[in-house]
Amino acid sequence: MNITVNSANTIAAANTGGAENALEIKGLTKRYPSFCLDRIDLTLPMGCVMGFIGENGAGKSTTILSILGAIRQDSGSVHILGQDTAQGIPLPLKEHIGVVFDECCLPETLNLKDINGIMQTAYRTWNSKTFFRHVHRFFLDETKRIKDYSRGMKMKLSIACALSHDSRLLILDEATSGLDPVTRDELLDLFYEFIQDDRHSIFMSSHITSDLEKICDYVAYIHKGKLLLCQEKDALLQRMGILKCSEDLFREIDPAAVHGRRTTAFGIEALVERQKVPAGFTVEHASLDDILIYLVKTDKPHA
Repeated sequence: MNITVNSANTIAAANTGGAENALEIKGLTKRYPSFCLDRIDLTLPMGCVMGFIGENGAGKSTTILSILGAIRQDSGSVHILGQDTAQGIPLPLKEHIGVVFDECCLPETLNLKDINGIMQTAYRTWNSKTFFRHVHRFFLDETKRIKDYSRGMKMKLSIACALSHDSRLLILDEATSGLDPVTRDELLDLFYEFIQDDRHSIFMSSHITSDLEKICDYVAYIHKGKLLLCQEKDALLQRMGILKCSEDLFREIDPAAVHGRRTTAFGIEALVERQKVPAGFTVEHASLDDILIYLVKTDKPHA
């Protein structure tokens, strides 16, 4: 089933005044025996945040690993901060990319002073003052080994490292998953501060759409290896809504306005484009969760 929000299969996020883009992906394809990442196209303008959403196994991690050059794509291109990475990410460019995965990748027998020493040799742009400022902000114990940290503390440490070497692009792969709401809110505040510099951008994979609604400028949704949408978040939320009505009234709705529907004991609930629904019908607010659920879990559209 080919589900789209607009007539095109994907909608590239609009560039901003011809400025350099933080991330450009064109035709990115990676084939496995039982899965295919299928011609992904998306653009993240400089100074913006993009939420990258999809269920487990949809292709989010494959996309991120391809962006980082950790796996070799079969076709397509990736440009990071204006540079082609076909031959790998050049070392000078790596100085400006901060990466945080859903698990802490630092050796667990080390403490913060050890980490600072290692990072000083790994990054020419490493700033110890910045690192320890984040450490103190997060109340991380400098004497403890990483293995004695909680999951939340480990994620805070990973983010502190990503922000301490002149990063201009943050790539976050489920960095807030499994964290309590207070910790997530604390990290979102930090991301807000980071993005205040219009040279900074964030590409953020997450299952927590409420977080993305708070911080993202754009949202990209991947399903079974295909990009179903990539669009400005506010425009998407304004354009789409949830219609609830009887079966008989639903027949009056233009099928082109409907992007997903389900039958309940009380009638029909449908994801619709507000402007295409006739006057007199009540259309409720649709959250990102609503939009994503209706796009992939839907009854057959009416005739």
